[in-house]
Amino acid sequence: MADFLIDPLAKSQGGVCGRFAPSPTGPLHFGSLVAALGSFLEARRQGGKWRVRIEDVDVPRARPGAADAILRALERYELCWDGPVLYQSRRTDAYRTALECLQNAGFAYPCTCSRRELASCLRGKDGSPIYPGRCRNRVSHPDRPAAIRLCVDDTPLTFHDAVQGEYRQCLASEVGDFVIRRADGLFAYQLAVVVDDAAQGITQVVRGGDLLDSTPRQIYLQKLLNVPTPQYAHLPVAMDRSGHKLSKQTSATPLDLENPAPALWAALDFLGQSPPPTLRREPPATILAWARACWRLASVPTAPSRYWETSLTAASTRPNGSSQRPEP
Repeated sequence: MADFLIDPLAKSQGGVCGRFAPSPTGPLHFGSLVAALGSFLEARRQGGKWRVRIEDVDVPRARPGAADAILRALERYELCWDGPVLYQSRRTDAYRTALECLQNAGFAYPCTCSRRELASCLRGKDGSPIYPGRCRNRVSHPDRPAAIRLCVDDTPLTFHDAVQGEYRQCLASEVGDFVIRRADGLFAYQLAVVVDDAAQGITQVVRGGDLLDSTPRQIYLQKLLNVPTPQYAHLPVAMDRSGHKLSKQTSATPLDLENPAPALWAALDFLGQSPPPTLRREPPATILAWARACWRLASVPTAPSRYWETSLTAASTRPNGSSQRPEP
């Protein structure tokens, strides 16, 4: 239905293509490095390309200067990308085109339900309300600004994750019809990421395990838009002592741009690659040369999350191997 969403150049180049897609809400931290390094090495191991996309579709959350700081950090860690950087904030027309396709085919509808009205709904794994379909046939409040939701069905969706194994989800009972354009007019992450993966010719998505639950929604959208489905691999998420994901929102320590070696070594160790201790004192180019030669996705721990000491200079800097998800 939507071949025009795919960049002809990306389509013609073919081959393996991975990507790293950070949100510019602050500087990169250790958890960001784990995702960037894993996706970089898996693409390079197969002789593929590695692209960078700045996911600033949620414009109000983007911090001034954060995108440039992210790119400088990647350069300092010698994680060199291919092709131009894609900025979601400049892709509104592509998202609008995809949305119109879905609406014209009868797959999407306006919804005026408020958060308060959905507060009593059952919650999905990500904490969001499982939408009960109140506006499917008629909007409940025509005088309100409307979000756009995607209709889902009750057919279980199953895919194989290269790290986590088989994953199965019934969108109707576990997610409900989900938002693809917000009531404020901004496009939702789920739609934007599918359109952009298609446009950039992404064939593999290696990212944090916190996005595993979103993957069935993205595969469902890919099928409706008739765009390719990448292979997926979800890496363990680094957690702090409180059981929270290392993130910009929890004030995770930014990457050290003066001395990248300890963080690079630690990220390889966190990903189960057993780097030699002597690499800790080597420059990034030497560490990455070893990593590209020795990287094995099969060695990545299958735990969806692992504790990590946030200070790389602390006495204990090895993950404890915890396979427990944090309490919501």
